[in-house]
Amino acid sequence: MSAAGRLAPSPTGAQHLGNARTYLAAWLSARSAGGRVVLRIEDIDSPRIKPGAAAQALDDLRWLGLDWDGEPVAQTPRLPLYESALDRLKQLELVYPCTCTRSDVAAAASAPHAEHEGPTYPGTCAGRSARDIPVGVPFAWRFRVTDSPAFVDRFRGPTAIDLRTAGGDFVVWKAAGTPAYQLAVVIDDAAQGVTEVIRGDDLVSSTPRQLLLYRALGLAPPAFAHLPLVVGEDGRRLAKRHGDTRLAALRAAGVKPEAVVGLLAWSCRWIAEVRPVTPRELLTAFRLDAIPPRPFVLTAELLRGIGYAP
Repeated sequence: MSAAGRLAPSPTGAQHLGNARTYLAAWLSARSAGGRVVLRIEDIDSPRIKPGAAAQALDDLRWLGLDWDGEPVAQTPRLPLYESALDRLKQLELVYPCTCTRSDVAAAASAPHAEHEGPTYPGTCAGRSARDIPVGVPFAWRFRVTDSPAFVDRFRGPTAIDLRTAGGDFVVWKAAGTPAYQLAVVIDDAAQGVTEVIRGDDLVSSTPRQLLLYRALGLAPPAFAHLPLVVGEDGRRLAKRHGDTRLAALRAAGVKPEAVVGLLAWSCRWIAEVRPVTPRELLTAFRLDAIPPRPFVLTAELLRGIGYAP
C-alpha cells in the first residue's frame, strides 16, 4: 500500500509558522514516497470555530505550495460515522457515562499535570455500565483504560506512556453531543486511508489513546511521528505574546512563501542555510531523522531575515 499522509487544520484559529512546519513535514513525507495527501478540516469543536478560518487555512496551505488529493473533508457532516463508532464501543462495554465536570475532576486530582494534559480522571463514574444512563443531568462517555499500548514513533523511537497516571479513562463523546478529538480523528484517518500521521509532540500522549480505539474498533492504525514544536525565545509554544506569526500576516506583509518554506526547511536541517525554496524542491532532501530533537526557537532575527518584522 502506498503512503497516505494528511493535513488536518482546525478552524479554531489562524494557522501560524508552527503549524506550517508540521504541515510541510507531513506533505514531504507522503509526497517523497510517491504517496497521497488528504486534507481534513477538523471542525467538530463547534464552540471554538472561527468564521472564515477554514477558508483561510486552505489559502495558507496553497500559498505555501502544499497541495492535496481529492476534495477537502470536513468533520461536521460525518457525525453519523462517529455515532456508529460510539454505539460499537457501548456494545462492547468499553465506555461508560460520566457526569463529572471538569472542575470535579480537577478538584479530585492528587498530582500536578502538564499544561496540555488535564488531571488524571479518578474513576468516579467507572462503576457504571454503558446501560446506566443518567437522567436529567449532562454526561459524557469515557473510554475504559485497561492498558497503555507502546508504539515505535518514526521520529522519537520506542515510546511508552502510562495512561493510568497520564489522564486515565478519557472522554470519547462530550456532553455537548459531539465526538471528542480522540474518537473523531481515529474514524477519519481510517476512513481516509491514512497510513502515516505527522504532528507536534504535544500530542504524543494522544497516540496510545488512539491505539486503544483502533484496536477496539478493529481498525488498522497508521504510523505516527511526533515532531518538536516551534517555540518563542522564551521557550514557550507560539502565541500572541511572541508577536504575529500567522501565515496570513506574513502574506499581507509581502513575505514570499518560498522564504517561509526556506526558513522552515533550514530549521529541519534539510538545507544548509536559509534561502528561498519550494516544497517540491525539498522532495529529495526530506529526512525525518535530520530534524533536530529539540524545539525550534523562532527569533525576531530569523523573521527579519525573511523580510518580516511582526
